[in-house]
Amino acid sequence: MSSVRGLLAASVISIQNSCFIYPACQKCFSRLILDSRRFNCLRCGCTGEAKDASYRYRLSLKIADTNDLFDITVFGSCLDPFFGVTAENLQRCIQDFNQLSGETHTDASPGVLIQAVETCFIGKKFIFGV
Repeated sequence: MSSVRGLLAASVISIQNSCFIYPACQKCFSRLILDSRRFNCLRCGCTGEAKDASYRYRLSLKIADTNDLFDITVFGSCLDPFFGVTAENLQRCIQDFNQLSGETHTDASPGVLIQAVETCFIGKKFIFGV
């Protein structure tokens, strides 16, 4: 992997998946494996109670500059200003919404949230650090 870093001004063409939040290991930021009571990190071996799992933003985008298309993923708290809350708080809101609506799929994001994210990002130009 190249150590050269730069800035890229590009427009968002599409959102690549509808899962914007994931349970993240506090040590290595890898995705946690959750069951009803416990979490486990396959990368570093961290374990704990499922209720104590932390969440992090992960937004996969297809972007375009004037010459090329790119698939990028934006992680972490840099997305807090766009969502208006931390990933932890948004996850709580999604869980509350899913409970009230009777949704049984725990990773499901409400359709209205997906539409809001698409409206916020698609067609807009951003400067990405790559």
